[in-house]
Amino acid sequence: MELIDHLMLGFSTALSLQNVTYAFVGCLLGTLIGVLPGLGPSATIAMLLPATYALPPVAALIMLAGIYYGAQYGGSTTAILVNLPGESSSVVTAIDGYQMARKGRAGVALATAGISSFAAGCVATLVLAAFATPMSELAFKFGPAEYFSLMVLGLIGAVVLASGSLIKAVGMIILGLIFGLVGTDVNSGAARFSFDIPELTDGLNFVALAMGLFGFAEIIINLEQREKRETFTNRITNLFPAARDFRRMWPAVVRGTTIGTLLGILPGGGATLSSFAAYTVEKKLSKYPEEFGKGAIEGVAGPEAANNAGSQTSFIPLLTLGIPSNVVMALMVGAMTIHNIQPGPQVMTSDPALFWGLIASMWIGNLMLIVLNLPMIGLWVKLLKVPYRYLYPAILVFCSIGVYSVNNNTFDVFQAAAFGLIGYVFVKLALEPAPLLLGFVLGPMMEENFRRAMLLSRGDFSVFVTRPISVSLLIGAALLVAIVALPAVRQTREVAFQEE
Repeated sequence: MELIDHLMLGFSTALSLQNVTYAFVGCLLGTLIGVLPGLGPSATIAMLLPATYALPPVAALIMLAGIYYGAQYGGSTTAILVNLPGESSSVVTAIDGYQMARKGRAGVALATAGISSFAAGCVATLVLAAFATPMSELAFKFGPAEYFSLMVLGLIGAVVLASGSLIKAVGMIILGLIFGLVGTDVNSGAARFSFDIPELTDGLNFVALAMGLFGFAEIIINLEQREKRETFTNRITNLFPAARDFRRMWPAVVRGTTIGTLLGILPGGGATLSSFAAYTVEKKLSKYPEEFGKGAIEGVAGPEAANNAGSQTSFIPLLTLGIPSNVVMALMVGAMTIHNIQPGPQVMTSDPALFWGLIASMWIGNLMLIVLNLPMIGLWVKLLKVPYRYLYPAILVFCSIGVYSVNNNTFDVFQAAAFGLIGYVFVKLALEPAPLLLGFVLGPMMEENFRRAMLLSRGDFSVFVTRPISVSLLIGAALLVAIVALPAVRQTREVAFQEE
């Protein structure tokens, strides 16, 4: 009954005219940036962080969440019709989705993606609602030692699940932790790594760093690449899958939803990892393995269910523990900080309308996305004809205005430009910036909780291994390191990310 009461509060909040409007705006923008290759949810949310400053907290978070899971829907459209994934989690959808389109089954492929996404999104949101209260109650048992150990687990998870070299991922985490040290020491009040620059005494600007690494860097990379698009132009018919298609796709949807739900909760998990894992599972379990890569409907249904489930369950550790599980959730922490909201279990008690309103908005958003995607396919494909050389300079101008508007400080614009160049260098060196941002967000929180634990224990380091929850989390982190060090696991991981 308590859960029903909470959901009633959530829907009464989410169904207000203002919040429904911003949910629609978020879903529309998410679909749009999912359709446009190169602009993923990380870059878009980073760009829109300044815009949320003027919005009410509930509306801002509902819009940003809509952008994240909306991008999973939009990315499948161009993956199927153009063989050009608009979002990283749609890479595997393109493998079989485009082959279905070439065989005259584009409508079935699009409907399969939409139905799978909707079903998985609804189930994942239900899981999020069911786990919210018990997870928040558990979080209240966390002290400084437990939070420090949880963040260690989160950073190690981010390293293990990051694409590319493990050594490079560790390096990016450390660099993020160093960036997080810039500013003023909380205890002593002394300036650290500010180099006598007054603007750095409050630390590096999160919006400028995020927008530079993910927004500006993406623009530079995409502008230097030649545009090659082979659009599927045949008329799209037969949007409703046949009975045989349903029989083949529903087990894949169930498996994909399960995989996405589990991997979304893990540190470093999310939509992209979930979609690749689901495709691998479907290929192993299918009765028709010879069809994979040639238009297997399971190859569309499984990954699409997984990426939507993964994107929505990744909110669980953020909302209940205050710990971001991936880069988009780290950006959501930034959005909450802008509105003076401390992410974690206290949100449920201090602002239940925001907490449950955000959860309820995900059901509303999933319904909106079904309406937005299938009837508007023609419009989304036409958008691909807009040359990027016209699109990106306009985005750059608006982003610069947005960064400036947060603090009315030109130094922040220069910060964003500098991090844009740094992000461009990272891409050229095959360095993934996501672990850096997680390190930047979690670093100050780790330092604060470590110091608190040391003060409470009077300098006794054993506090981290004598408390049951803390030692369990550290054992989990050690197991992750041990597992990924195994030769078989390491080779499997390298093969998976080569496919990406």
